[in-house]
Amino acid sequence: MGSPHDLIPRRSLSPPHRALAGQTLTPLPLLRRSRCRLSSSDLVFVLRNTTPFSFAVSRRSSGDVLFDTSASDPSAFLVFKDQYLQLSSSLPPRRSSLYGIGEHTKPSLRLQPNQTLTLWNADIESLNLDVNLYGSHPFYMDVRSSAGGGGGGGGAGPGTTHGVLLLNSNGMDVVYTGDRITYKVIGGVLDLYFFPGRSPEAVMEQYTELIGRPTPMPYWSFGFHQCRYGYKNVADLEGVVAGYAKAHIPLEVMWTDIDYMDAYKDFTLDPINFPVEKMKEFVSSLHKNGQKYVLILDPGISVNETYGTYIRGMQADIFIKREGVPYLGVAWPGPVYFPDFLHPSSESYWGGEIKRFHDVLPFDGLWIDMNELSNFITSPPLPSTLDNPPYKINNSGVHLTINFNTTPATSYHFGNISDYNAHNLYGLLEARATNKALVNVTGKRPFILARSTFVSSGKHTAHWTGDNAATWNDLAYSIPAILNFGLFGIPMVGADICGFAHDTTEELCNRWIQLGAFYPFARDHSEKGTIRRELYLWESVATSARKVLGLRYRLLPYLYTLMYEANRKGMPIARPLFFSFPEDKMTYDIHSQFLIGKGVMVTPVLKSGAQTVDAYFPSGNWFDLFNYSNSVSTASGMNVMLDVPPDHPHLHVRGGNILAMQGEAMTTEAARKTPFELLVVVDGNGNSSGQVFLDDGEDVEMGGEGNKWTLVKFYCEKTGNDVTVRSEVVNGEFALMEKWVIDKVTILGLRKGTRMARLRGHELYDDVEAKSGQRTVKTVGKSSEGEEFVIVKVSGLSLLLGKEFKLKVKLSQS
Repeated sequence: MGSPHDLIPRRSLSPPHRALAGQTLTPLPLLRRSRCRLSSSDLVFVLRNTTPFSFAVSRRSSGDVLFDTSASDPSAFLVFKDQYLQLSSSLPPRRSSLYGIGEHTKPSLRLQPNQTLTLWNADIESLNLDVNLYGSHPFYMDVRSSAGGGGGGGGAGPGTTHGVLLLNSNGMDVVYTGDRITYKVIGGVLDLYFFPGRSPEAVMEQYTELIGRPTPMPYWSFGFHQCRYGYKNVADLEGVVAGYAKAHIPLEVMWTDIDYMDAYKDFTLDPINFPVEKMKEFVSSLHKNGQKYVLILDPGISVNETYGTYIRGMQADIFIKREGVPYLGVAWPGPVYFPDFLHPSSESYWGGEIKRFHDVLPFDGLWIDMNELSNFITSPPLPSTLDNPPYKINNSGVHLTINFNTTPATSYHFGNISDYNAHNLYGLLEARATNKALVNVTGKRPFILARSTFVSSGKHTAHWTGDNAATWNDLAYSIPAILNFGLFGIPMVGADICGFAHDTTEELCNRWIQLGAFYPFARDHSEKGTIRRELYLWESVATSARKVLGLRYRLLPYLYTLMYEANRKGMPIARPLFFSFPEDKMTYDIHSQFLIGKGVMVTPVLKSGAQTVDAYFPSGNWFDLFNYSNSVSTASGMNVMLDVPPDHPHLHVRGGNILAMQGEAMTTEAARKTPFELLVVVDGNGNSSGQVFLDDGEDVEMGGEGNKWTLVKFYCEKTGNDVTVRSEVVNGEFALMEKWVIDKVTILGLRKGTRMARLRGHELYDDVEAKSGQRTVKTVGKSSEGEEFVIVKVSGLSLLLGKEFKLKVKLSQS
């Protein structure tokens, strides 16, 4: 099996004008030198009849060679055996920046030379650097700093980007030396895809077109989540919910780890500490508050003759087998069998168990853990090269056997598929089954959080970075980790805020919520036996939390619109700086800052005792989202030292963007009932644009058939002394039905010396009057270049969001 084709939603070959270059590379006659190119593609494929044969992929437009397997050194030759595949490509070391190949915890985002990246899904805590972790993503993005090679005109400038995927589910070592990338794979086939780009966004659109677009997340999942392994009982949970309410810190979702279960058995409740009736009351009270509840499920099913889930699994015969009988592993409940999600009956079995439990306790989402698979024992090998392959990948950084603490490679799935081949697919398959089950049970958009992932997992689930630790290093490493998952097509991702393992500190927790509030997925989680770290426990942390979560909740419409862009085009929510500034080579090495969408930049504090932080600002005018008077302007990008008081991280929005924001609230449901404010941040020419996507937040599809959604695009143009803010509306009926209004427009980025002579709010479509309200002009704040900007606030409006409007602001230069 080796190539997971039937599992990953690949498109069938489309007509040549639409095909990706990677899908047209077969089969070619072995001529002396064969060239293959699509009329519409920038990629050219050349096959060389050398011994061993080699091939190259280059750009027609610039002649730049993207991938070239020719080698003079035998250690880089192409090898194709049953249990060892080797493929190696040279790279231009000074021009090529690689990102991806995960999942690993790394200090940097850009791949550093002279390392081996092992892909073999394992229950290894993510607090460990440079070892294989929970997921496997053999995909990388290559950003070139300049064009190379001779050849065709239209040379490629800095930032020309392409992507490469080796679609193979077997274990592998990927060796990166800076001038070469070499895949050493222990099975399967060589199935390569090249994505021509030429921008990072274009690569993501092409990559997710192949593997499947990210699944939409419900609106509520963008709120703040609280979890802990070690909550004692229902009263403990109630106390946490009350603690957040009392501290006036938003809490959207309460989670429980395995503590809620009866003897750690899935789909059961501990009759003493989490009894059914009390849990039902607890979940009901959460729902009355507009809050949600998510619980954990592990794949191992307790071997227990009195346990319904086990009995039904045996009847359906859906467990993974070894030597013809269900394979016996060990997990939290003790001896367990593992469901085989390649079995045709597994989805109905798993969905049935989820439905039975949901009928008892109406949870809102599911957290699927331990699905690497994690096994508390290592079974002795059988006399087979599957259990003992000739090439030893660098499992756990010390070449552990591939069977270490997982299901053995000689266990089998339905259809006689060995775990040797299917091991890395388990988390993906479980996520797919869980997603289907939740849709069937609730009829709503599912929320699933999975630890183990593979290529295309984003089509079914969100992800968190697993078991990090409460250290300053782990805080910093969380940024490359979440950015990588954006590249892997899993945009809904976050790290455990305040750290999972070890005791956290007040200062670390304070700085962590200032960063974590802007992860796409924001959850505080900690390990049993460590000190508690709910955000209300320290006054300094509570103060920061109110501030940063307040801003997060105001930005909910923006975050949710980015989810729409992810679902439509595969764009990450949290993005590396080079996504918006690929031509700025300074951005290639930045991993201590990131973008939310294309124009909001997060600069967190990552060091203990820091009073300042060094920030890089790419070209443009950047405005502080906590204080619009503070700005930074740069023509070509520069480093700036920013002050960081204890309660203050930095978020800046760049000129050219329009953000639709709503009010602060304790829940997303309450925040959605507040009026909108448009923050119009004009660029140097006085122009900007943005959009907001709105639906009920829980429809299974996002922007699907029917018109239960609205998309509003905003534009600002400056012509002479007029600034016009206008909207274009798709499917306005939904927004009109919800009665959403814009009551305030704030314009940033106009030069000082601008006065508002008069506001003409009556030039509206459909003769809608906009009340001009109070007009205020403040002129404050200096930018670093000595430029001064005015803040123009137009309040007291009641513009219907679902109706197109045009707002004209007359300016006079003083």
